[in-house]
Amino acid sequence: MIAAQLVPTPVGPLALLSREGVLVAAGFTADPTEMFVRLTPALQAEGLEVVDDLGLAAEATRAYFDGDLHALDAVPVSQPGSPTRKRLHAALREVKAGTTVSYAELAERAGMPKTAARAAGSACAQNLIAPFVPCHRVLPAGGGYGGYYYGVPVKEWLIAHESGGINN
Repeated sequence: MIAAQLVPTPVGPLALLSREGVLVAAGFTADPTEMFVRLTPALQAEGLEVVDDLGLAAEATRAYFDGDLHALDAVPVSQPGSPTRKRLHAALREVKAGTTVSYAELAERAGMPKTAARAAGSACAQNLIAPFVPCHRVLPAGGGYGGYYYGVPVKEWLIAHESGGINN
């Protein structure tokens, strides 16, 4: 069974979906089924149950939004993808809170040539576990914020929060 919990945050509810203590999806939505339908068919076959407390993932979420910017790092995550996508997602988790990288820099950190920036962008677009796999920390090399699955205002808020620009 996939367990889901909604955690209130300053930028809206965050749906957390977990399987046996490992986060398999997280996203800024008030409806956990929006995240559930993005899971693999095998995980969807397990069913979805909304619970009151997911434990570590919920605690880490509250701590992160209360100012402990490293709290999300301790939560185990798992999402599908090719070996390349998994390398990019792992590299994303290494981008420290309060810093940003370009898509080319992310590719380079994943051991890929800078020309793999497009693959890095695709890995961010397909990321199922925001903000635990922090694709909001990736910005276009040409400036601006680029896109974000949950909207640019959420991305801007997360970056400001991590750089100390928001008082909790």
